[in-house]
Amino acid sequence: MDGRDLVRAVRNVGAVEVLRAARSAWRRSRADTRGLSAQGTERARVPGPAVEAEPLPGGGIVRFARSELRVVVATGGAVFRGWDGAQPLPSYGLAGPPPEPDPRAGLEPDKDGGWRVVSERVTVEVSRHGAVEIRTPGGVVLRRDLPPRWWEPVAGGGPARWAQRCEVGADARMFGLGGRVPGPRLRGGVYRLWNGGAGRHTAPEGDAAHITMPVQMVVADAGTHLAFHDTSWDGRVTVREGEEGAGSGHDRPGTIELRMDGGPLRSWVLVGTPARVLSGFAQLTGAPALPPSWALGLQHAGGGSDDEQAVRELVAAYRERGLPLSAVHLGGSEVPSAGGRRRVADPGAPGRRWSRGPLPEDAAGPFGVDEARFPDLPALAKDLLEDGVRLVRVVGSTVAARPGEEVYETGVRAGAFVRDARGRKVRGVAASGDRVHPDFTDPRTRVWWGERYEALLEQGFSGMWHEGEGPWATSLFGAVALPRSARHVLEGRGGDHREAHNVSGLAMARAAYQGLCRVRPGERPFLVSGSGWTGVQRYGGVWPGQVPEGWPALRATLARVLGLGVCGVPFSGAEVGVSGAGLSTELYLRRLQLGAYLPLLRTGAPIGRQGAEPWEFGPEVLAHARAALRERERLRPYLIGLAHLARLTGAPCARPLWWGSPGDRVLRDCEDAFLLGDSLLVAPVLEPGVDRRAVRLPRGRWYDTATGRVYEGPAQVLVEAPLERIPVLARAGTVLAVRADDGRVEIEAWAPAAGREGGGLVVRDTGDGWALSEIERYATRLVDGRVVVERVTDEGRVPVEGPVRVRGLD
Repeated sequence: MDGRDLVRAVRNVGAVEVLRAARSAWRRSRADTRGLSAQGTERARVPGPAVEAEPLPGGGIVRFARSELRVVVATGGAVFRGWDGAQPLPSYGLAGPPPEPDPRAGLEPDKDGGWRVVSERVTVEVSRHGAVEIRTPGGVVLRRDLPPRWWEPVAGGGPARWAQRCEVGADARMFGLGGRVPGPRLRGGVYRLWNGGAGRHTAPEGDAAHITMPVQMVVADAGTHLAFHDTSWDGRVTVREGEEGAGSGHDRPGTIELRMDGGPLRSWVLVGTPARVLSGFAQLTGAPALPPSWALGLQHAGGGSDDEQAVRELVAAYRERGLPLSAVHLGGSEVPSAGGRRRVADPGAPGRRWSRGPLPEDAAGPFGVDEARFPDLPALAKDLLEDGVRLVRVVGSTVAARPGEEVYETGVRAGAFVRDARGRKVRGVAASGDRVHPDFTDPRTRVWWGERYEALLEQGFSGMWHEGEGPWATSLFGAVALPRSARHVLEGRGGDHREAHNVSGLAMARAAYQGLCRVRPGERPFLVSGSGWTGVQRYGGVWPGQVPEGWPALRATLARVLGLGVCGVPFSGAEVGVSGAGLSTELYLRRLQLGAYLPLLRTGAPIGRQGAEPWEFGPEVLAHARAALRERERLRPYLIGLAHLARLTGAPCARPLWWGSPGDRVLRDCEDAFLLGDSLLVAPVLEPGVDRRAVRLPRGRWYDTATGRVYEGPAQVLVEAPLERIPVLARAGTVLAVRADDGRVEIEAWAPAAGREGGGLVVRDTGDGWALSEIERYATRLVDGRVVVERVTDEGRVPVEGPVRVRGLD
C-alpha cells in the first residue's frame, strides 16, 4: 500500500476503518513471525543414482541414493508418480479411492540401469538418475520429467521446497492451470498457483483472479496428455514454448517448471485423445455435477433487485419485453441482505477504479434476510416460480464476529472457525466489523455450515452462488490472505494455511453441496463457486471471476471458460453488465452474444448502477439482445444434453477448436472461437467496429446457421458478423435437440455432404431430479436429395418419432 492507496482508503471508508485494517495487517505479520519456523539455511538434494527396485502391482518403487519414486499404472491407463513416499491419498483432488493398479503392468529392468513399466496405453521409463519419460505404446516420448530437486532446512522443522522441470515436444501447446486471462493457450511466462481474491485483476505474470489448478493439458503432434500435480501449496509454473529447428537446426523442446513452497511431490498423467484424457480425469477427480435445467437460462444479479418490489418490477420488465429470465440473485456484496448502504467509492468518480470485489457483508451475515425490504420472501419466491423465475442466494465465506448472533454463536460452539498458532480465532477486517473464517477443511465445520442452507431453502431460494472469494483477511487495501501460520484441521491431519488456502473454496462448495443434498435429496442442487481447486466440478459450476474492463473482457472470459473446461470444469460462463465507466452499445451486445453460447450466463449491475438491462440501450439493442437470448432458449435442450454428457464423459460444453483434431497445428493456435459440443462452432466478435470476421474451420462441411451458406474446411473463411448476431456454424450431418416455438423439444438435423453420413447424440432431460436420462443416437444420410434421419438402436435403425426439422438443403 502506497500513500495514494492510504489517502483513497481514508476518503472512501474512513480513518477508523483504515486504522483497523492496518492493525489487522500488523496482526497477520506478527502471527506469521510467531507461528512459522524461520527458514534458515537450506540444503539442496537430488535423487542420486538408482540403487534398487521393488516390483509392485501396476509398477513398483525405484530407490535412489537420496530418494525413492513410486510408479503405478492404473487400470484405466492413469500413471501415478510419488516421490519420497508420497501416496495418492490423502487428497482433495481425488473423488475417492485411487484406481486399482493394472495387473498386467509391472516394473522391469531397462537399459543403462533404468527401469520401465509397460502397459497397454502407456509406457513409463525411469532413468538411473530419476528422470521419468511418458511414452506412447509405440515408444514416442510425450513428456520427460527431469530429476526433481529439493531445498530442505538444515535445522529441520519446516517444509522442503521443491522444483521439477519437464520437457515436451517443440511443437507442443500447453493449456489449463484453471483458465488464465492471457488466453487458453499458456504462452511463455510465470503463472502463480495461489488463489487470488475476487475482484483482483490479473497480475502481469498471469495470475488467475480467484481459482488455480495445477493441471496442464499438453497437445502435440505426438499425442495429447494431461498432468495433474496433486499438491495445494503455493507455487509458480514457468512455461516456455518450444521451437522447431529450421533446416538442419535442432529442435528446442518446450518446458514446464514447477516450483512449490512445500507439499508432496506427486502427480498423475493421462494419455490419449482429448476426450479420453478428460474422461479419465473425470473418473479420477470426480464427475461434474449436473445443474438443474433452469440454471442454463439467463440469471440476473445486482442492480434493480434491492427490495421485493424492485424484484417484482424487474421480472415484469423482462417479461413485458419478451426477454427470457430464469433466476434473480439476492444477497452478497452486490445486493445487501440487511442493513444500510455501504460506503464505497463512487464508481463514476474521475480517477477512481471501482471494483466488484468482496465488499463486507452486512449485519444479516451470509444467511440472514432483511425483513424490512423482503417481508415475505417465501411468498415472493412462490410468485416468481409460477412465472418460471427462481431466487438464487449469494453467500459469502465469512461470518461477522458479533457475540449474540446465531450463526456466530453456533459456529463458536462447534469450534468451526480458523485459529492461529496460539489457539485464538483469526479475525479479518471488513467495513462492517471484524470477520471470522470457517475452517472448511474440518468435517464438523462442513456439517455445521451445510445445515445453514436449510433455512435458505425454506425462505424460497432454489440455488446458491458462492461469492468469488477465498479466505481473505481484509478488503480495504486489496484482498490479503489469512496468516500462513493459521491452523486448519485438514481432515484430521492438521496443518496451516499454506496447505489449506487453495482448497478452502473447494471444501466450502463440498459443505454446501452435501448440505443441500441432505435437505432436498430428490433435487439436483444449483451451486456456483467463486473459488476452488481441482475437483470443484464435483459440486457445481465455477464463476470465471473478474475480467479486465472494456473489449479485453471478451477474450479473457473466453480464455477462462476454455481453460476451466480442459481442467475438468464444464459449467462456467460469462457475466454481462456494467464495468468501469460503463458499456458502449456495441460492447454490451458483443458480451451478451458471447455469453448466450456459454453454459453459464449472468447479467446485472451493482446497486445504484444503470446500463445493465438491454432496454436501457434503446430499441435497436433490445431487439438484438432479445434475438440472442431467444436463440439461447431455443438451444436450451442442446445445452442440457451437453451438461448430461459432461457428467458422463467429462467433456466440456465449450471446447477448443482443436478438440476433435489435436494434430492440426493451426487449430491449436486458434483462440478466438470455440466448439459448443460437437455440433456448433461459435465465432464471437472480440474487437470493436467489426461486421465480418475470419473464422478458422476444422475439417468438414459447415453451415452458417443464419444465412445457410456452406463452407468447406479445413480453411479460413470470411463470415458476416453484423451487429445483430455473431457467426455460429453447424457441422454438416449433425443432429441436435432444440426447443420449438410451442415449447416442445424437436430434433434439428443439418444436411450431410453427398456420399457421407452424419449423426449426433440427444439427451432428453427427465427433470431436475436424479433420474437417469436416456441417450438417443441419431444418424443422417442424403438419399436422392432428401435428408433421412434415423434413430440408431441396439436392434438397428428405426424411423424417428416426433417432429424433425431439416436444415441446410438450400
